[in-house]
Amino acid sequence: MACMSVLTRDEAQNRAQLLDVHRYTIELDLTTGDETFDSRTVIRFSARTDADTFVEIKPAELRSVTLDGQPLDADTLDGNRLPLKNLAAGEHELRVDARMRYSRTGEGMHRFTDPTDGETYVYTQLFLDDVQRVFAAFDQPDLKAVFDLTVTAPENWTVLANGVTEHLGGGRWQAAATPLISTYLVAVAAGPWHSVRTEHRGLPFGIHCRRSLAPYLDADADELLDITRACFDRYHEKFEEPYPFDSYDQAFVPEFNAGAMENPGLVTFRDEFVYRSAVTDTERQTRAMVVAHEMAHMWFGDLVTLAWWDDIWLNESFAEYMGYQTLTEATRFTDTWTDFGVTRKPWGYDADQRPSTHPVAPENVEDTASALLNFDGISYAKGASALRQLVAWLGEKDFLAGINTHFRRHRFANAGLADFIDSLASATERDVHAWADAWLRTTGVDTLTPEPRNGDNGWFHLGIAHRGDPGLRSGPDPDQDREGLTHRGTLRPDGRKRPHRITVGLYDRDLHDAHRLTLRQRLEADLPATEAGALSTAGTRPALVVLNDQDLTYAKIRFDPESLNTLRTHLSGLPDPLTRAVVWNALRDAVRDGDLPAADFLDIARTHLPHETDLALVQGVLAFASTHIADRYLTPDRRPAALATLTALCRDLIRRTEDGDNPGLRLIAVRHCIDVAAHPDTVAAWLADGIVPGGPELDPELRWRVLARLAVLGATDEAAIAEELRRDPSATGQEGAARCRASLPDEDAKSRAWQAMFGADDRADLSNYLFTATAQGFWQPEQADLVRPYVARYYQDAVAVAARRGPAIAEAAGRWAFPAHAVDAENLELGETCLREADPIPALRRKLVDQLDDLARALRVQRA
Repeated sequence: MACMSVLTRDEAQNRAQLLDVHRYTIELDLTTGDETFDSRTVIRFSARTDADTFVEIKPAELRSVTLDGQPLDADTLDGNRLPLKNLAAGEHELRVDARMRYSRTGEGMHRFTDPTDGETYVYTQLFLDDVQRVFAAFDQPDLKAVFDLTVTAPENWTVLANGVTEHLGGGRWQAAATPLISTYLVAVAAGPWHSVRTEHRGLPFGIHCRRSLAPYLDADADELLDITRACFDRYHEKFEEPYPFDSYDQAFVPEFNAGAMENPGLVTFRDEFVYRSAVTDTERQTRAMVVAHEMAHMWFGDLVTLAWWDDIWLNESFAEYMGYQTLTEATRFTDTWTDFGVTRKPWGYDADQRPSTHPVAPENVEDTASALLNFDGISYAKGASALRQLVAWLGEKDFLAGINTHFRRHRFANAGLADFIDSLASATERDVHAWADAWLRTTGVDTLTPEPRNGDNGWFHLGIAHRGDPGLRSGPDPDQDREGLTHRGTLRPDGRKRPHRITVGLYDRDLHDAHRLTLRQRLEADLPATEAGALSTAGTRPALVVLNDQDLTYAKIRFDPESLNTLRTHLSGLPDPLTRAVVWNALRDAVRDGDLPAADFLDIARTHLPHETDLALVQGVLAFASTHIADRYLTPDRRPAALATLTALCRDLIRRTEDGDNPGLRLIAVRHCIDVAAHPDTVAAWLADGIVPGGPELDPELRWRVLARLAVLGATDEAAIAEELRRDPSATGQEGAARCRASLPDEDAKSRAWQAMFGADDRADLSNYLFTATAQGFWQPEQADLVRPYVARYYQDAVAVAARRGPAIAEAAGRWAFPAHAVDAENLELGETCLREADPIPALRRKLVDQLDDLARALRVQRA
């Protein structure tokens, strides 16, 4: 097979200057078999001058191509590019007839057969350059066009698309023509869907899932539709531009790689959001946030679209910020920023301290392969944090005025950073261009440290040390500038520091409750201006000083010694969960930077987490304590004590919730008690009884969780796994069985799992979800000696499978199949050698760079 070419920015700019694309007429036939489908495309476009260009398509078979009625030689297809030679200025019509392959990796047209009932579903995921896996296209975001779509499907299927679909009979469905949209936003989802339909403000709304999940969707339909309507109405209060499409469908689809995708009029979600088992209210809030995030994209991304992928933050940062803010304003989920602080911001902080960091708005995204790497914690979490800081600095009124100007100027067109900043500048006297330079064009995380002192005559003075990221330390493959891996520092070109508007919380011990802290005062500070002087307030020094108290900026914070001592004894006594999120994040950062011993973090968690009331905080702290501290930051000989501490902590939470008044907290505690169990007896008894004493009953998620832990501990076998799969033959059950089988401490089980992931058998290749589940089970700290021979094999085999199967499997291989448990110099050297010599594809290279940087950090923390 010829090598597939990636589109470069220069090529895209040249083609955009040459072409105007008017309309695509697409016919898809999904009745031609299990492996391929038929795709016929007519593209009507015009050329401004005489020139050569190309159209993209990745077919199983290119049957015929005609340009203006004249046949072209299909054999000229070079990889994914079909040359259009000697194109004359004027109007043209290109017709392409091809046979296309279904995908099992969540890219292009993904096909899935539900093991529960044998029903089959297909859906498209065409982001970022996968439209060419489905139909021929000039595949770049700034060549918007109208799309007319017809789909032939089995007679009992329903076809969903960007616009309202009409069943013409004989399995044929016609979708309403779209407004001008980008190629990557075209969407189709077909199958025997279970649907719940309604109308809101004159528009048809629908939610859809596969039939086997129908009872679970029905149980949550009112909640999902209420959230959809509330967010829809709130966006119409914020935005002057009305919702720009003819309907709003939300389809929960199987084996989806992302959380969701913002296709206009047809948002696709991973169907784990249709809950088969008990979940916490925080998980429901997360689902609601994704609904709000994707709806924001109807304006940020779909109505106004980036011109090239260097402005992906204009999509994702805005949808992330708007999702959390709108959910807080319009629904019962009023504490969303606490969840953002403890789950999303650490994603951004971690990404921004690796060699692969990049600005929120990078200037040098050379091609689509590089662009795909930037869908990370910087484009989402850091970008949203920067926008939250912008709103704090600019004021929401001017912020929304600038946004509405942006929509008005660029509706159904494309825009970049300069356009957006100009729109903002039109609404304010502030220097938003300078703000954008400081926040969006720089990398790294600033660190803010309080410098308190008591003054004369009963005054307290507070200085703030404001340190920019000192730059990239030596790490794996620092010279990969073409992959966007060069760290550029945080200082602006003129040497000035990044500005921050923050609140500073001053807390005293409560005179009436020895365990609580009371807020004395919140001070406002603008850095670096405040840094030069000092904040002053009447009174003695408080027991605790918390910088960035309301989490309005993006920076690491530290504590002075007295404040840290107060937190050791009184952290759970802070009255505001958002303040506690800021504190827990600061302690997490201090551990990662080697400034706070990992064991100290565990001690603080052991003392205070049993008293925590916010579910997001409990979940976030326990996840970091188990997966980072116990599994990586402590040496193996100290891990058993850490697991014992976490087990005791979880049991305290379980005892605290025996009265049944906080089922979410109890569920979190039970899950983590299972995950950190060092001995099988207790959790094995839960599985045998089908219930945790006092509740909850073990639903499918908890049963698979227990069985996976028993597999790790060598306390179950293949027969028990097969029996559990008979009990739950669903797709989730198939993944659970794969995870359990890979977890068994047995040489044959490990060999079979490895072959399933990395063996070169196209017909037997695991789907993206089964690959991930197998990888999740394979590496276990308890089995380090057993899997040691596979550590060296990983690098060779991961490079090969990534090259053969593409970016989605490369990402899974780099994220889930990486031997993260092996925190040692040998693993680090193997990885660095792989980066130097093996030439992994960009998606895998980025994951390896990040994993190896985390590995080097874990080694430093252990040595500290």
